[in-house]
Amino acid sequence: MRNLLLLATFSFATALHAEDSGSFIDKQIPSLLETYQDLHAHPELSHHEERTSAMLAKGLRQAGFSVADHIGRYPDGSRAFGVVGILKNGAGPTLLIRGDMDALPIVEETGLAYASHVKTKNAAGQEVGVMHACGHDVHTTVLLGTARALAAARAQWHGTLMLVGQPSEETIDGAKAMLADHLYERFGRPDKIIGLHDTNLMPAGMVGILGGATQASSTSIDVVIRGIGGHGSAPQAGRDPVTLAAYYITQIQTIVSREEDPQDPSVVTVGTIHGGSKRNIIPDEVKLELTTRSYSERSRQVIIDGLKQFAAGISLAANLPPEKAATVTVLDNESTPVEYNDPALSDQVHEILVKTFGADHVLPVQKIMGSEDVGVFGMSADLKRNEIPVAYFRLGAMDPEKFAAAEASGTHLPGPHTSRFEPLPRPTIETGVRAMTAVATALLQ
Repeated sequence: MRNLLLLATFSFATALHAEDSGSFIDKQIPSLLETYQDLHAHPELSHHEERTSAMLAKGLRQAGFSVADHIGRYPDGSRAFGVVGILKNGAGPTLLIRGDMDALPIVEETGLAYASHVKTKNAAGQEVGVMHACGHDVHTTVLLGTARALAAARAQWHGTLMLVGQPSEETIDGAKAMLADHLYERFGRPDKIIGLHDTNLMPAGMVGILGGATQASSTSIDVVIRGIGGHGSAPQAGRDPVTLAAYYITQIQTIVSREEDPQDPSVVTVGTIHGGSKRNIIPDEVKLELTTRSYSERSRQVIIDGLKQFAAGISLAANLPPEKAATVTVLDNESTPVEYNDPALSDQVHEILVKTFGADHVLPVQKIMGSEDVGVFGMSADLKRNEIPVAYFRLGAMDPEKFAAAEASGTHLPGPHTSRFEPLPRPTIETGVRAMTAVATALLQ
């Protein structure tokens, strides 16, 4: 059976390669590039992917999929912008292919002709720029291209395709929202799940996959440091929460350096700090938003405990009354477990990618401290067990010449979550569609 699978995979990949100049995928690239540039120029923040989801839903319908949109429900009862496309093609397994759609609150500085100039208000009411600084525009475009290719190549596969356009990956609550809206009860439970993420650590045209735990868990935490406000000229009359917050931020880094096992990696990052309204007023409180990363539940708990202990310590040291004590709140809905690639499925995907592109285009992949909620689609409801095999591979996205120059100088090109992250569209999208199409075709034999 294994040899038959590899033979089928090789036959499809060889046929696709032989027809490169006139293949269906190659013919789709100009249209997909237009879609990509449109998505890039019109990014939408998490929970607000209305235009993006509508574009994806329309494209899936045009490709022949049965489509449902506005799939997902958040804890506050609001609807999500998830998209599900179903294409049945006879008896066989069900394969879920996932792509995410949301962007980040970053002002773009790439200088591209199709750069985003979008500005909006965030949840705190602040004006922010919006940018596809994590490549979800690539992911959505690849998902659409894969849908078209697989719909046109039905003779090559059998079973059911479930294509999922996921909202709110950046707030890591989109997968949970779709499952909370009875995704599998409504559309069927998949047998396997695949997806991809672009990266600045590979040039365009390259792919890679790693089995096992590949991306860290992420825990979102809010900290409120309280004090006693007053006039900026008389700090002795109150307790300055800005000073306390500064002390807190420096001290919590010792959780990783002095409390964690050095062989169990972890990260604590303060992403935002807000406090005060005027330079000569000592405020009553300062709010911090943190993200923490870890690969074990023990490491995660050490971080949470440490944050709480330091918060209690600075409140005590400042001689604040109990009602002014600092608070630490773990946001469970904006947290996600370790992303785990099923080893057997990952090995299978690796072989397919090698057959499709050649071994020199499938590069080694390392674990990273970044996080993803794609794995939630394959986990038990309590997020304690991996139940559906997941294989999530990486897609090179950088200009090969720029990548080589950066590598020669010992540096990296700007990566995800930065204002200058700049995928090279054509080879990145083409490689992504070819890879996903080849993998899906082989798995649906």
